[in-house]
Amino acid sequence: MKRVLFFIFAFFLSIDFCAAFGAKDSKNIKDSQDDLPYSKFNYTVIPENPRPGEPVTIAATKDAVKAVLLAGGKRISSAVFFTVPAQNGKRSFLAAVLTIPSTAEPGIGVIRLEGEEGAICEILINIADREFESETLRLNSALTGLVTQPDPQKTAESKILGDILYTFGSDVYAEDQFILPVLTTRRTSHYGEKRINVYSSGRSSTAIHAGIDFGAPAGTEVFACAPGKVVMARSRIITGNTVIIEHLPGFYSLYYHMDKVETDEGSMVSAGTLIGRVGATGFATRPHLHWDLRINGEHADPDAFTARPIIDKNAILSTIFK
Repeated sequence: MKRVLFFIFAFFLSIDFCAAFGAKDSKNIKDSQDDLPYSKFNYTVIPENPRPGEPVTIAATKDAVKAVLLAGGKRISSAVFFTVPAQNGKRSFLAAVLTIPSTAEPGIGVIRLEGEEGAICEILINIADREFESETLRLNSALTGLVTQPDPQKTAESKILGDILYTFGSDVYAEDQFILPVLTTRRTSHYGEKRINVYSSGRSSTAIHAGIDFGAPAGTEVFACAPGKVVMARSRIITGNTVIIEHLPGFYSLYYHMDKVETDEGSMVSAGTLIGRVGATGFATRPHLHWDLRINGEHADPDAFTARPIIDKNAILSTIFK
């Protein structure tokens, strides 16, 4: 009962706390702390009740530079605004996409929108509850060594990957719903699972599975999930034959463990373009495709992007320019 009352209270707070900055009412006011600058500011947030792992799209008419997600008084995620250009008679606007981390606790979160001169507005959202599965992998000596033995090449490859995932460009290649990268529907691991790796030595470690694993025979075709630019197409020690595609500023899809890469770095692809074939290269116990989405370095649930357009222009424009 207490939890129900808490969310009812939070719902009314989310309506009142920043309503004057929203599209329905763009009066000039300050927040309840009276420390934010005056600003006529229209925004929309989709969805209002996200689950851990899901993306939140924030759109604004002007001024916004950055969106920061706070929970429990701590900063847990952030995103930079970029311009969605005018097209087919539709106006341009600013958008940012941030991820609710899979480890986020349910309850009230605050999205702080920031401009060049500081905070513009704070928006309360309800982070829904979500439970993730757990799995245990027992590794042979070869895979144990692959993961645990120090290797300068692994360190170098990790740095290169990090540099890519935290690169924030300006090009908008994808706006619509994504497609699945393989035709098979068999999943051998799911997003957000707690994975326990048991090594041949008897030691173990835990990690969060950042994507979806699709079990499929070696050689199965792998397709780009959305339009974008190929920013990596090479072999890596841990992830094997790897392709990474940039879709939006700071937004990438990753494809691991492939038997063969069928694209080149710098290539432009469309949704459904052949980019590789399923394999078991790198840290893999059997042929499968690991499909992973990262937003500003944070892993996100790929299924959320097949359910709705990440940049829903019609819904956004009808709200912020109403």
